[in-house]
Amino acid sequence: MKAFAKLAIGTALGLALFAGSASAQNVKIGLLVKSLGNGFFEAANKGAQEAAKELGGVEVIYTGPTTTTAEGQIEVINALIAQRVDAIAISANDPDAVVPALKRAAQRGIKVISWDSAVGKDGRIVHLNPSSNELIGNMCLKLAASHLPDGKGDFAILSATSTSTNQNTWIAEMKKQLPKYPGLNLVTTVYGDDLADKSYREAQGLLKSYPNVKVIVAPTTVGVLAASQAVKDAGKIGQVYVTGLGLPSEMAGAVHSGATKEFAIWNPIDLGYSATQIAYRLIKNETDGKPGSEINAGRMGKIKIGDNGEAAMADPFVYDKKNVDEFAKIF
Repeated sequence: MKAFAKLAIGTALGLALFAGSASAQNVKIGLLVKSLGNGFFEAANKGAQEAAKELGGVEVIYTGPTTTTAEGQIEVINALIAQRVDAIAISANDPDAVVPALKRAAQRGIKVISWDSAVGKDGRIVHLNPSSNELIGNMCLKLAASHLPDGKGDFAILSATSTSTNQNTWIAEMKKQLPKYPGLNLVTTVYGDDLADKSYREAQGLLKSYPNVKVIVAPTTVGVLAASQAVKDAGKIGQVYVTGLGLPSEMAGAVHSGATKEFAIWNPIDLGYSATQIAYRLIKNETDGKPGSEINAGRMGKIKIGDNGEAAMADPFVYDKKNVDEFAKIF
């Protein structure tokens, strides 16, 4: 009986040790966002957690700084290295400043990808764009023109930080494609640093300094909501419109108030889901992420890597009074 008891205890201990070992082998992916408390990234985390559950044995560590700075992200990268994560998927506040820290992560065997907002090629294996940069730039101009009589008039841009990779790329595309919209006149670009209060003040400044501006385009979810509120508070609904990239759950009120007629965004849930899938496939050596390769991204299908080591997920989708409430229930 004693021998049986000893055997049972030994078996139990062995199973416990095995379970602990299996748990320790779970894949850890750090989902590093520009800043915490941002609805866009919280929605992306939902997708990341969905992918983790679907893949099994995956822990997604949702993290980021409290402010949209490269310094804050570098601190988080160092913390993720200390946690011995298997991959870091970052939406960068600065394309270059975070590269040395990400290189240190790579030297320790951590797979690094960027998504949403890119880092320099030396700092990552793959970058996942939420859509084609050209299409996003053109969509922002198309939305601006659709808010103006005959597509003619002055507009201004309210962006995130002056170093945000994705916003700068989209603004460059907007400027490149402006000749296709001869009625549009871009008067200035200001930066709200993806902070609600600063974005609101910058929008107020635009209304005062540029009285002829009829449309504010904000290619950032924080900015477009703040600008919509500034227009409403200034009593300029119907005189000045706001458009750009926003979340349906946050922008439904602006659409129904008339401050915004239309806005666009890809699905951030799908974006977080796809980034997690890509990171997982790299960890498992199912892909090397080299140009020309295709990566299995679960329900999103296969994502092809372009010559520059970048991939695009989907075209932006336009929301208005007809559909915003339906999608506001989702993200």
